[in-house]
Order: sequence, then structure tokens, then C-alpha cells
Amino acid sequence: MILAILQARMSSTRLPGKVLRPVLGVPMLARQIERLQHAQRIDKLIVATSRDASDDAIEACCRELGIDCYRGSLDDVLDRFVQAARPHAPEHVLRLTADCPLTDPALIDQLIALHLAQAADYTTNANPASFPDGLDAEVIRFAVLEQAWREAQQGSEREHVTLYIVNRRAQFHVEVLSSAVDLSALRWTVDEPDDLELVEKIYAALYAQKPQFDMHDVLRLLDAQPELRTWNTSHRRNEGLAKSLAADQAQRAAPAQS
Repeated sequence: MILAILQARMSSTRLPGKVLRPVLGVPMLARQIERLQHAQRIDKLIVATSRDASDDAIEACCRELGIDCYRGSLDDVLDRFVQAARPHAPEHVLRLTADCPLTDPALIDQLIALHLAQAADYTTNANPASFPDGLDAEVIRFAVLEQAWREAQQGSEREHVTLYIVNRRAQFHVEVLSSAVDLSALRWTVDEPDDLELVEKIYAALYAQKPQFDMHDVLRLLDAQPELRTWNTSHRRNEGLAKSLAADQAQRAAPAQS
């Protein structure tokens, strides 16, 4: 069984409430779920949010959409994932984040196919990055995710679900799905107001004619409107991870300074 877990929270510091911001009048979370439901290799999709009161709105949105919603730890996201997955007893977990409303179902199917064909422990299309930021996905064998849950100690490895595995790549069978052309400079995720502006422009240009538009449709749009390529590319990729690693470093240094 492939269980897709879509990670969502309202308490983003750079763009609060971003996952429910409207895209063509529909919450961004609902837009992403709409796209994910076209992936052929996902057996079940659930949303994993926190027990914090700020995330009540996410649970309400999921209820309206008929999507299961698990609520767990706000900061220990690794625990949230494992506890969300356990009742479903999956063989593999697909990790996704709810700030990526341009996610491509065909790319997700390719990633899962590679993971299964190679009997991998962990398969990613984002490390190293070659696809646009915002198409990131990871597939993890659930037994390996549980191992990470048991053994991870650093705050960054609890907050970032697969970091324990990434930091110990030599211990696991890791596969990488790479783009034939390096597209990693493109930014299709939503962390900042101009990220959301870009997504809205893309949906406005493509959705009415082709609701299931894919990565290649977006690339053709960017070729036709090249100003969109650099609309939001001043932001650094994976800023949240960088902050978590800095917090780990500060915590390690604290005893030495006292």
C-alpha cells in the first residue's frame, strides 16, 4: 500500500495561513488535493496537521473535501507522520507538503514506480534537486520511517521527516529521480506573497482550458511569458531547513558557552 501524507499547517511565519489562501477562489490545499487525486499509484491520501487550534480550519477543510485528517504534534513532524500512518499499515509512505499546488501527478507516479522497481528504502526527486522547487516528493518504506522515528534525536530530524535518512544515506538504499534538464532554479512552491502571486497567474492562464495541466504546460507558459520565470526566484530554496539546522547548532553550542 502507498499512503500519501500531505503535511499542512496554518502557522507559517512567512505567509500565515498560506495553505488555505484562495487560488481561483478555492483554498490552495483543495487545489493540491484535486491534483493529487489524479495520481494513479497512490492508494490513499490523508492530510496530517497539528493539534494546535490554529489548524482547526485545516481539519474543517478536509471534512468538506471528504479527506481523512490526522492531527498530531506541531513541532515533531516525524512523530506526526508515523502516528498518522500506523492505523493504515502502509508498506510505503509518500511525503508531500501542502504549499505545492502545482504538484504533478505524473511525476509522482514516476517516483513511486522507481521506488517500487528498485525496492528502495527512500526515493526522492529533490535531493539533489533538478525539478522546480514545489514539485518535491519523497517515498519512504514505512519500516525505515519507523526506524527514523525511534532513533532521531536532533530537533531538525524531528521537524523534517526524512532528514534522519538523508543524513545517513550510506545506511539505506536511496534512489533519485532526476530531470533530464536542470529545472531547479524555478520556484513553484508557496512561502512568500510573490510565490502565491505566481501560482495564481499560472492557474489563471491554464486551469480553465485544462484543469489537469501538468509540469510541461507550466513550462510552455513560462516560455511564452518569460517574466514569470524570475517572478519569485530571489528566495532561497529550503529556508525552513536552514533555520532548523541553525537552531540545532545553537543548541549544541549553548552548553559550551555557559
